[in-house]
Amino acid sequence: MSRIRSKLWILGLCYLICSSAWGQQRQREPLNPVEIDQLRDAAQDPDQRLKLFVGFARARLVALEQMRADPKVTDRAKQTHDKLQDFLDVYDELNDNLDNFVDRKADVRKPLKAVIEADTEFQAKLRALKSSAEASKDEVQQYQFLLATVLDTVDEAAQDHRQLMAEQEELAKRKKKH
Repeated sequence: MSRIRSKLWILGLCYLICSSAWGQQRQREPLNPVEIDQLRDAAQDPDQRLKLFVGFARARLVALEQMRADPKVTDRAKQTHDKLQDFLDVYDELNDNLDNFVDRKADVRKPLKAVIEADTEFQAKLRALKSSAEASKDEVQQYQFLLATVLDTVDEAAQDHRQLMAEQEELAKRKKKH
C-alpha cells in the first residue's frame, strides 16, 4: 500500500511540475488580444499584416527603451531579457508571415519596403543597447546571449529582406513585359 501511495504522490508531483511549466510557457505570449484581433482582420492582406507586425516589433523595442530609462525599475536585467524575447518572438512571426505570403506568390514589395526601413531602425536600437555603458557586467550577462541572438537574427533577416526585394522587383519587371 505504501508503494502505491509513493507512486501516486510522485505522479501527482510530476503532474504539478508539468502543468506549472506549461502554464508559465503560455504566459509568454508576446501579442496581446487586441493585436491578435488586428492580425486576424488582416489575415489575407500582406501590406496591412506585415505593417502591423513592424508596428508590434517597434512597440516592443520602445517598451524596452522606456523600461531601461526608468530609474524606478527593479530587476532590469530580467525585464530586459523578457522584452528582448518578446521582440524576437514578434520579429520571428513577421518573418514567418513574410515567407507565407512569398510562398503564395503575393506581391510584397510595398510592405517589404517598410520592413527593410524597420530593420535599419531595429539594428540601430539593438546596437545602442549593446554598446550601452549604463548596465553593470552582472546585469549584461543575464541578457547578453539573447541580445547577440536578436542582433544576428535581425542582421540576417535584413540581408534576406533586401535580397527578397530585388527578387520581387525582378518578378514584377518580368510580369510587366508579358
